[in-house]
Parts: sequence; C-alpha cells; structure tokens
Amino acid sequence: MARGWESKSIEGQIESANLRRGEAKPGPTREQIDLQRKLDSLLLHRTRVMADLAKCTEERYRKTLADGLDYLEQQLTALGWQR
Repeated sequence: MARGWESKSIEGQIESANLRRGEAKPGPTREQIDLQRKLDSLLLHRTRVMADLAKCTEERYRKTLADGLDYLEQQLTALGWQR
C-alpha cells in the first residue's frame, strides 16, 4: 500500500514539474545580473562608510568618509538607486 501512495506522489511531482517548465519565465540577462551585483557591492560599501562615519571622532577622517559617501551615492544614483 505504501508503494501505491508513493508512486502517485511521484506522478504528481512529475506533472507539476512539467507544468512549471512550460510556464517558466526567462531569467535575468547577464547585464541585469552584473548591474545587480554592482548595486549590491556599492550598497555594502555605503553601509560600511556610514557605520565608520557614525563612530569617527577625528574631523579630517570624517571629511574623507563624507566625501567617500557622496561619491558612492553618486555612483548608486547613476545606476538608478533611490533613497
């Protein structure tokens, strides 16, 4: 009896997989993947700079970090990022 249930379950899984293959959406293009990776990388850098800026007490280093943050945000904006 267990085998009967098992084979019905497998048949259902196969049918479900066949339906999904027929309705599959095309994946992202190589350019879209590269753009998303670049955005993710810039956002990670931005997060790090903001954390360093929050902890920093030396004025010269704060200016350097603030300038770096401005640069990162310009790069992100050029790629379509919005705050």
